[in-house]
Amino acid sequence: MEPVVVGMVLVAAFLHVLWNVLLKTAGDPLRTAAVGMLAATMLLVPLAVAGWWLAGRPPIPGEAFAIALASGLVETAYYGALSAAYRRGDLSIVYPTARGTAPVLAVAIGVLFLGERLGPAGAAGVAALLAGIVLLQQPWQGLVAGADPRARSASLFALATGVCIATYSALDRVGVRLTEPWLYAGLIWPATTVGLLGWLTLAGGDGRGPTVGVDVRRAAAVGLLTLAAYGIVLGALAVAPLSAVAPLRESAIVLAAGWGVLGLGETADRRDAARRMLAAGLVVLGIALLVLE
Repeated sequence: MEPVVVGMVLVAAFLHVLWNVLLKTAGDPLRTAAVGMLAATMLLVPLAVAGWWLAGRPPIPGEAFAIALASGLVETAYYGALSAAYRRGDLSIVYPTARGTAPVLAVAIGVLFLGERLGPAGAAGVAALLAGIVLLQQPWQGLVAGADPRARSASLFALATGVCIATYSALDRVGVRLTEPWLYAGLIWPATTVGLLGWLTLAGGDGRGPTVGVDVRRAAAVGLLTLAAYGIVLGALAVAPLSAVAPLRESAIVLAAGWGVLGLGETADRRDAARRMLAAGLVVLGIALLVLE
């Protein structure tokens, strides 16, 4: 893979972690996500419409609209689960768990329902992923008297986030084949934005607007960083194979764990810090082995 592509993927990974840090440290993560998606949509949609017009107004299949709508609804749930996890748990645990759960689910569906088989590398990848997630979550701690119920709740929401990632990823694999990827993105972003604003309207019956209590600049940064990371990865995939881009992209897991441990002071001692970093490394190793299968 060309050095410039490696650089692109690493930049995308950094931007992905950065917006997650901003969301984690926001006072109201869900409202911040909603305002951020609105800001990104206001930038993306005019660009997508202009690109569509300049490209000769190619027809967009109805299936693309339907899949984009479904993906937008799932991404709404994704932001809801992720925000709930960040309100209750640590970045260095939530982020690797969410990102690592998705490939485990994809493999489980393939093996159990599609008749797929895992080779040695794939089996080792699943084992590394599961070991990393278990080491992060330490489910046995829930049996200890006085265990923090917020931590258990954060773990469940992180796992739910992973389910959402696996679901919208499967939808998007189909959607991007029906039209241009940038045009498909121009359908997903407004669908997700409407979903999030609708969620806030239903949940916040007090009539508060979406920006009440939200640092609008931080929220806009979250949305624009999300859009930038997505665009850079699309650019990398246009010139490099998924098998090379995907493992490098997941280096974000180690970066997020390190940021949580060192930048946010989420660990009690060096032993806990080492455990979280080791677990994040196992998750990345597992994903890499699965991609290479």
